[in-house]
Amino acid sequence: MEQHFTTTRTARYEQLGEPTAATRQLWLVAHGYGQLAAYFSRHFRSLHEADPAGTVIVAPEALSRFYLAGTGGRVGASWMTTADRLAEIADQAAYLDALLAHLLAACPPGVRVTVLGFSQDTATVSRWLAARPDGWRPHQLILWAGDFPADIEVAAAQRLLRGLPVALVSGEQDEYVAPEKLATQAQTLRLHGAQVITQSFAGRHTMHPPLLRQLHAAV
Repeated sequence: MEQHFTTTRTARYEQLGEPTAATRQLWLVAHGYGQLAAYFSRHFRSLHEADPAGTVIVAPEALSRFYLAGTGGRVGASWMTTADRLAEIADQAAYLDALLAHLLAACPPGVRVTVLGFSQDTATVSRWLAARPDGWRPHQLILWAGDFPADIEVAAAQRLLRGLPVALVSGEQDEYVAPEKLATQAQTLRLHGAQVITQSFAGRHTMHPPLLRQLHAAV
């Protein structure tokens, strides 16, 4: 018979900048499948460099790591698979809850928070935010090259999305998110009350620093 118990483990994250009284923006950015936070955070370096006193970037790393090819060499991380799915989702939420509380305690009360999920992690951050019992929401949600999960209950989706600025982003040549899919997703989120903008760039399934800087300036 399958059993579960809760245990403590160590999570790691990458951080650009230190929270101070001058911090105006906190970006919590979560990588896609097979990536590591150390490399993913590099896409956001220009945001911090343009505003070193005011912007802090934090990239949490998924708790499950694996070799990308065979039994050695490069390592990647994954937020979840289909195995033990509900426990994985609960662990993700506990991890991100604890990290957010740790970060907000070091930031001034008026800090503006952006949550960004890339690829696989658009689902992770969406489920996490929709399930928060205290109703806390970021000032901006960016879903980059991924979906808002259809399995989130309508009431929970509406609590999260009503009036929330949401940016949906994908590359024009993205092999996973076609422009038609982005448009359909935008329509669904608007029905839940979100203030949706869609953005695209000339590229594939990747980040795009110039567009990131544009979204950063708009917060």
